[in-house]
Amino acid sequence: MPIINWVAVAVAWIAGWLVHGIWYMIFSRPWMRALGWTEADMQSAGGRRRMPVGPMITSFVAELIMAVMLAGIIGHMGNPTITIGLVSGALVWLGFVVTTLSVNYAFQRRSVVLTVIDTGAWLAVLLAQGAILGLFG
Repeated sequence: MPIINWVAVAVAWIAGWLVHGIWYMIFSRPWMRALGWTEADMQSAGGRRRMPVGPMITSFVAELIMAVMLAGIIGHMGNPTITIGLVSGALVWLGFVVTTLSVNYAFQRRSVVLTVIDTGAWLAVLLAQGAILGLFG
């Protein structure tokens, strides 16, 4: 059973959450267009942009779980390195995230653009987390 470096998990968790936030700041306009949303849809009654608190908390918890699970996977690979962390993050993304979101979005008739933006965000998160977990060993 691998020993989990909890400091690395905490750093990977926060880094993943920040990377996710930055991703959607960069891609906010095409993401909203892909959803069919306007700027007005993102504003509260007072005209200020509202932060979606519930989804933010869900994301925060999900990224903690991802960091812990990825640390376990990387730990099973033997001596963790940045390369092992990056490859593990990419394979988890390809094997579980892309497949799951692609099926869900296909049945929901979501656009390919939305699928690319959302799966890309999770790739960025898992690569950041994998690199950090591999670096910390």
